[in-house]
Amino acid sequence: MEAMEQTMAVGAVLALLSGTLWWLRRRGLTGVAFPARRTGRRLESLERLPLGPQHTLHLVRFQDHALLVVASPGRCVLLEQAPMEHPDQNVIREVRR
Repeated sequence: MEAMEQTMAVGAVLALLSGTLWWLRRRGLTGVAFPARRTGRRLESLERLPLGPQHTLHLVRFQDHALLVVASPGRCVLLEQAPMEHPDQNVIREVRR
């Protein structure tokens, strides 16, 4: 009987952890990267690079363009914008100046 109680307790803990991870993922608060699902979205975060405790560099796809954005607590600044070869690929053409 004791082994069954332990198994149920382990199952309950795993269910609670799975539910918490799902909730954090829905809110965008998790650091776990899951493969992106293609849902026809026009906006997608491709990469994120922390520059310091409160500054990050983001590579974002918007429709058929790649945007390089710096974010800090007070503001966001667009550094570069470049058309992409294909919206479903992470290949960026050279920026035309």
